[in-house]
Amino acid sequence: MDQSRYNPRLRGYMRTFTPISLVAAICALAALTLLAQAPQNITINYPAKAPANWPLFLAKEGGYYQKYGVNAKMVFGVHPAGIAMIVSGEAQATNYPMEQAMQAASLDGSLVIMGSPMNRGLFAMMTKNDVKSVKDLKGKRFGVSQLGDPPYNFALAILAKNGLNSRDVQWIPLGTDGNGRVAALVSGRVDATMLPPPAYFKLESQGFKEIANLADYQDLYAPMAYVFKKSTIAANPKLPELLIKAQAEGIKRYYDDKAMAVKAYAVYDPQTSADIDRLYDHDRKAESYERVPYVLAPAVKYIQEHQADAQIGARLKAYDFHKVIDNSVVERLVREHFFENLFGPSIKAEEDARGKLAFK
Repeated sequence: MDQSRYNPRLRGYMRTFTPISLVAAICALAALTLLAQAPQNITINYPAKAPANWPLFLAKEGGYYQKYGVNAKMVFGVHPAGIAMIVSGEAQATNYPMEQAMQAASLDGSLVIMGSPMNRGLFAMMTKNDVKSVKDLKGKRFGVSQLGDPPYNFALAILAKNGLNSRDVQWIPLGTDGNGRVAALVSGRVDATMLPPPAYFKLESQGFKEIANLADYQDLYAPMAYVFKKSTIAANPKLPELLIKAQAEGIKRYYDDKAMAVKAYAVYDPQTSADIDRLYDHDRKAESYERVPYVLAPAVKYIQEHQADAQIGARLKAYDFHKVIDNSVVERLVREHFFENLFGPSIKAEEDARGKLAFK
């Protein structure tokens, strides 16, 4: 029975209560909507001021992180700082050399690799002009930052392609970064070294030359990987999807807009315009960046089988990387036609080809 029909005071109370409640509900809903729309603040590590991180630079400078609800703070930190930032929670994501990411992830299973935007890139074997070919390096001094680091492994792989092995050159650990390797080559302390661009561009005018490049070998993988901490994703399950989408848009912008790509890169690595132009032209011609960023099974296998340290190699071969490599977000975005909508129908062939090579 509706008692308000017989109770004037109750009718008055209900007339007062209903509008107030409605206003309160609307205000609460508006507050929740604004909260949902507010960008989430995260930190993204980039471990090198190098083309490998171009998709991240464009995602930031092109506004794509903001588009997907992420206010990204970009923080530079060379290995092992990036992994340490992820483990400590200081950063929520990084784009890392997959070799180092796999080594770290296999230690305790707390990290996860959820995409790979680049599987090979420019990395030149530089030497003096009187060295005619890779085979002529036999008996020469080869400078590396340290035995077992990525440039060392790149050099070993290229030497092997040319019939040489690790005992055919004299390894000189320099204990420094690429700038130190440049200085050692220029001073004559070493006869050859591995260098990324634009460092090796500058050496060409000083009487040094490129005798091989990692990009020349389709079966030599030097992948990058999107790395997260599992507990970070457990607390924020949508984060990998948002970042993969934003960085995919950065890759599209790279291929479509040279001027913007060059401008974005210069924010993080202030090289000359001529050097950045050359970087862009090399990488654009090679189509270095993966439009559909699956982690590829051949890349995982290559890293497992090409470790200079025998103990690390044995650990990687024995470890079940299904525990720490997860292609499910990329697979779902393929099913939902995200990449087709972004890049156009022609991407379907690339989706199929990369899907067959994906780590599963």
